[in-house]
Amino acid sequence: MNRRLATRLEQVAPSASMSALAEVARLRAEGREVLSLTIGEPDFPTPPHVIQAAIDALNSGQTGYRPTNGIPALQSAIIAAFHKGGLAYTQSEVTIGAGAKQLIFAAFAATIDEGDEIIIPTPYWVSYPDIGTIFGAKTITVPCSAENGFKLAPSDLKAALTTRSRWLVLNSPNNPSGAVYSRAELAALGAVLDQFPDCLILSDEIYEHLVYDGAHISFALANPQLTDRTLTVNGVSKAYSMTGFRLGYAGGPGWLIAGLNTILTQDTTCPSSISQLAAVAALTGSQDTVGSNRREYMARRDHLVGGINQIPGMRCAAPSGAFYVFVSVEDLIGSRTPAGHVLETDAEIAKFFLESAGVATMPGSLFGTGGYLRLSFATPIEILDRAIDAMARAVETLSMRRFLADVVYDSVEGGRS
Repeated sequence: MNRRLATRLEQVAPSASMSALAEVARLRAEGREVLSLTIGEPDFPTPPHVIQAAIDALNSGQTGYRPTNGIPALQSAIIAAFHKGGLAYTQSEVTIGAGAKQLIFAAFAATIDEGDEIIIPTPYWVSYPDIGTIFGAKTITVPCSAENGFKLAPSDLKAALTTRSRWLVLNSPNNPSGAVYSRAELAALGAVLDQFPDCLILSDEIYEHLVYDGAHISFALANPQLTDRTLTVNGVSKAYSMTGFRLGYAGGPGWLIAGLNTILTQDTTCPSSISQLAAVAALTGSQDTVGSNRREYMARRDHLVGGINQIPGMRCAAPSGAFYVFVSVEDLIGSRTPAGHVLETDAEIAKFFLESAGVATMPGSLFGTGGYLRLSFATPIEILDRAIDAMARAVETLSMRRFLADVVYDSVEGGRS
């Protein structure tokens, strides 16, 4: 029996987000209490009218195959949703997938040849590089500094672009940093891309409705001259607490959408018919919960940021969007635990918090930016409070000065140098 897997898998890791979720589930199954600030999943219930639409779909027998690019009612709802954001698409210019991730997967599958380059600003959502790698792309990461709000600078974009650049991936609001690009910032990036006509733009706007400072602006709205090569990806998971429904949607030029649909017909055929009808209800029904959830997230954001910044060695700015804080732990690197272990990386710090405080976080290195932890505030304030207190107590047990003193002492005694 040949159990050989494809060689491409040697360069692809399982989703870090899903791995973190599985680890939390494993520890809880062992009886450990874990305060999880890992997964990007809303903790609010799906709106009642959306649940009712799914129930009605089941009761009325709407359980068969549906068109790959969506039932007409969902197509119309998606077109209207894009129109609210200033984007005009026709039915042949929108499609759907089993989550936004599948649409990104299909877009790369439809357009990337071996050796093409994907430009990804860091920090980035964990799956972008691996999805590109599956199709033979070379990932070009462009570091974005905290001083610049973790946003891509036009000069850095220009330096990264080549004749092999096939995609630029932008994510605003950003996961994990919460950065939100302004119209002027997007237009400045578009001016650079004008000089590279073969580079497509993937604008991941899944957190569109979770903006706290400023306003969400679509890349295609800020750069109408680039609409013929921009794919705008969105979905109902984050705004409507519908992660399990697995329903994403995208808008773009007809030629590109047709390519995605070709891949999707050979992949899942179509997303669930129940999910499609539920998504119609989400997009066309009352938007009250979207606003109330956003206000609650903002309160949680402020609460978490305030608490984290009181912990020695940890600091973060308030994110402008999404529901994560990106916390610098660079000042904790080099600290010694009570057991004598020196924390040398953000991954070791995340492990320390999990083991000593029962708080699960995600290392920034998984997002392409070391020295940070990503903490999700898609969890109740009382859980955030407990996590803050637990991490603060854990940090109190660390000692940097004692570690340095020991080094000096051992040097004098002829020990470590």
